[in-house]
Formats: sequence, structure tokens, C-alpha cells
Amino acid sequence: MKAEIISIGDELLVGQVVNTNASWLAAQLNQEGIEVVRIVAIRDDREDILKSLAEASTRADAILITGGLGPTRDDITKLTLCEYFGSELVFHQPSFDNVLRLFSSRGFRIGEENRRQAEIPDNCTPISNLNGTAPGMWFEKDGKIYVSMPGVPFEMKPMVTDLVLPELIIRRKGGYIVHKTVMTQGIGESFLAEIIKDWEENLPGQFKLAYLPQPGMVRLRLTGRGTDVKALTDELKRLSTELVTLIPDYVFGYDDEKPEEVIGKILREAGATLATAESCTGGYIAHLITSIPGSSAYFTGSVVAYSNLIKINILGVKEETLTAHGAVSSETVKEMAEGVRSRFGTDYAIAVSGIAGPDGGTKEKAIGTTWIALAGPNGTSTEKFIFGHNRERNIRLAALAALGKLRVMILSGRA
Repeated sequence: MKAEIISIGDELLVGQVVNTNASWLAAQLNQEGIEVVRIVAIRDDREDILKSLAEASTRADAILITGGLGPTRDDITKLTLCEYFGSELVFHQPSFDNVLRLFSSRGFRIGEENRRQAEIPDNCTPISNLNGTAPGMWFEKDGKIYVSMPGVPFEMKPMVTDLVLPELIIRRKGGYIVHKTVMTQGIGESFLAEIIKDWEENLPGQFKLAYLPQPGMVRLRLTGRGTDVKALTDELKRLSTELVTLIPDYVFGYDDEKPEEVIGKILREAGATLATAESCTGGYIAHLITSIPGSSAYFTGSVVAYSNLIKINILGVKEETLTAHGAVSSETVKEMAEGVRSRFGTDYAIAVSGIAGPDGGTKEKAIGTTWIALAGPNGTSTEKFIFGHNRERNIRLAALAALGKLRVMILSGRA
């Protein structure tokens, strides 16, 4: 089965809203072996909607539409769907009962616009929306499936997982798509490609490798297509194991695992604790770590030592170290890491100091220069990185590099 996603909304085209619905929906479809052949974003405009539906029907078996179902008069999707499917709007009492339930639970008064939410095309199958007022709508025409859903993610996602996707799976016409993603860190895309070139060239015909780089890491996604899902899954497991043996030092996880998740698992399994001392990252490393539920079991806290006074008075960095070498130096981050580890009583500590940009660089220390230190039971190591001129990117890269170095240090037994 092939699918096309149509996202409706002027806000998507002027940069006010990022189209996260489409990426989430595509991931759900692919996981179930439904191939997404195209994603389009269009205005809430009659001609655009009609044209997009007609074109999608030539490429896909299922067309999934999000957005344009609000209660206001600028949301014209339902009327346009009536035109496309040759239907008329009718009042649907169960949908209105749902509106009454939601408004009553929140103490709101129902207006005429809210009542219109319960009007649906007479030839669609309504899809319950337990989290909002606009029902979804399922149409079938000329052997194609069309599903129109609200654009609010909180409403659309459970509608897809609970009602739409199970029905599409039942109707899927054979064929499966399976994925396995190997997460790498500490090496660029082109260097990875060179290492695994021979292996990639000898992949079985029904398997394909995609390189998906992002700041600080590269995802290697293996995709297999076929009619026997067990055989595909078994072969995918074998191939991903082969891939990992070629690049073991760079693999930190699988599928959508995050570096902060992996570090959390490693620290928890080791019964170890961690603290951070951050200058240029401004607490971002601590933010990543504490974004994982249960991180209090291994993370004790952080010092955001942005000024030299904090480095001296809180972390115990020597004044002479700062005078002789500066805040962005191997010597300073070493003392920062050892200081926070000693004061917080942890097994490990991370310290970062750098010039995040976009200004502040010198001839000796360019913008993007960053020093990272790791302190552990067996001593302290430091490493210099030179990133770019983009401040947000530099902060992200520094944080991921620090977590990657900690992972390697612990697992290699050097700490």
C-alpha cells in the first residue's frame, strides 16, 4: 500500500507552524509497511485542495489529510471535500454529543460555530475524536481511501494510532517495509561511507542504506522491503549486526535512542553518578540529562560557571590558571571538572568551556573553540574541539561531544 500525506493550513506555508504532523504520520505508516510516496503542504484553499486530492489519487492508495477542520469560516476543507466526493453536509448527532461532553467538562458555552463541528459529509464514515470537537472522516472513491483528520496533534495522533492505522493495516495489499537504524557519533558521514563502502555495495537487493546526518551524529537507516515480514526482520537484524562490527567505536545506540538516554542507562547499570560544570553550554548538558525520566538516580546537579568568579569561588579553579591560560583552555576545564566532581561527590564529572559565538573569538582562539574535560575515578582527560560560528549549533555539538566522550570513557574502562 502506498500513501500520500496532505497537510492543509496557511500557517504551514508562512513559517508560523512547523509541520510535525507529517513527519510523525509518515513514521507511523512506514513502521506498518505502508510506503509514503509524497508529502505536500497546501493552503486552506478550494482549488488547491481539489487539485491535490485528484493528483494524490494517481499516486497513492491511501490519502491522509490533516488540518482545515476548525470551527471558523476560514476552514473550508469540509465543504471542499463535499464537492470532491459529491456529498452534502448533514448533522451527526454522535459527533455533537461529543462536543457537548467536552464543553460541559470544561464549563464552556456552545456556540453556533461549535455546533457546525458536528456537520459531516453524508457519504463519509465518521471517526471519533475523543480529544477535540472535529470528527475525522473516512471516504472511499474509485478504490482509493481518503482520511481527513484535525490538524491539532493532540487530537490527530490518537485518532491515527487507535482507529485509522489499524483499519489501513487490515486493508494493506501485501508487502512490508522494515527499518533498523544504527546511531553513530564521533565520525562524519563521508568517513563512515568510506569505511562501510564494500559492505554497502554487497547489500541484498531488497535492502537499502540511508545516511541521515544531523549535528553531532549520523543515523544509518537500513530499510528492507518484501512480502515475508519475519524473513525481512531476521535479515535486517543480521545486516545491522554486521554493520556494527565494522564501526564499533562509533555506535552509541539504535533506532531513535538519544545520547542522553544511552548515558543514563550506562550510569544506572554501573551504579555511578555524574555532575556537570558548564560555561559555554549554559546548562544544556544538564538539561539533556534531566530530560530523561529517572535521571535523579545518577545525576546530582550542575554548576553553570559562566563568569570566572564562579569558576574560582564555586568550582575551585585557581586564579593563576585563568590568568595564565584563560577560561577556554585545557587547564581550566580540567580544574572545573575535578572541582565539581569533588564538591558534588560524584563518580564522574563533565566540564565544558568555549567560545560559542557568533563573536568573541581571537587570533589564538577562534570562534567555536571548545575544551571538554571528563573526570573519573582514574583521572581526568581533556580534548579540544573547533566547531563553527553558529552559536546554537556549537552548544549542541559541545553537549553531544561531551556525552559521547563520557560513554567511551566508561565503557572502555579508562575511567
